[in-house]
Amino acid sequence: MIYKMLALNIEGTLLQDNGRLNKSTKEAIEYANDKGIAVTLITSKNFSAANRIAKILKLNTYLVTLQGAFIASQLEKPIFVRKINEDVTNDLVRFLESYPAQIRLVSERFTLSNKLNLPNHLIGRVLYQTTHSFSYSEQFVDSLSEKLGQNPIAPSKVEVKFINEKDLQEAKKAINNMFSEIDCIICDDGTLDIVPAGISKLRGLLYVCDRLNIRREEVVVIGSSVDEIPLIEWAGLGVAMGNASNKVKNAADWITRSNNENGVAYMVKEHFRKQQPLDFLKKIRFIK
Repeated sequence: MIYKMLALNIEGTLLQDNGRLNKSTKEAIEYANDKGIAVTLITSKNFSAANRIAKILKLNTYLVTLQGAFIASQLEKPIFVRKINEDVTNDLVRFLESYPAQIRLVSERFTLSNKLNLPNHLIGRVLYQTTHSFSYSEQFVDSLSEKLGQNPIAPSKVEVKFINEKDLQEAKKAINNMFSEIDCIICDDGTLDIVPAGISKLRGLLYVCDRLNIRREEVVVIGSSVDEIPLIEWAGLGVAMGNASNKVKNAADWITRSNNENGVAYMVKEHFRKQQPLDFLKKIRFIK
């Protein structure tokens, strides 16, 4: 099979556990690019965070961010945007504030979060890293509902980090019963991502593939998180990282090494080294 697209998650896939991008991974992405493969990133992160990784990898392509709610190659020129409307956001936040949880309203340009007073031994379970980007604003407030009452917001995603699993499952069930306008996605780190109804990483990738005229069987997906299982099952070649859970691995066609063992580089070299550059294959009319 001739593959035309490589779709990758960021955390747990491209990045090592220390947050770094290994040199061999950069070289592997460049290797795929040189063969004419369209490389895209698919992430729950905001566009600014994903775009920093894309620039390091020298990618100039559509990035599927915020679980698929914001797709763009440039911040100012998105090709797809979906948001949770202001009224639903306000009602959702009021409900979530009944739990001891970190709540973040996330858009392509800013994050608004609640301040949470916790014992020291619990802080690490809900603390988020800042983005370190001058173009991206992060603000913490004492009360999100009060802030929204003064300045309504329509975010693309709401991230919630609960203190315990029981609260997460209880809140997810209640949200599904109360709101038809939003969907809940559970991520590997225990975060509950709340997005506009119908939004997902898979639908985001489908949108990009349709735009680039790339078929399902021509796509390779590499992932590590449970919210990437639909992507891995859908792709022509679904690849799970060695550090992924058994549930993710069982959904995959192929399992590569872990992120700390440069699993992306290993997979790309193994599967793309025999594939000729797409321009050459088009020139000899092997593909259109």
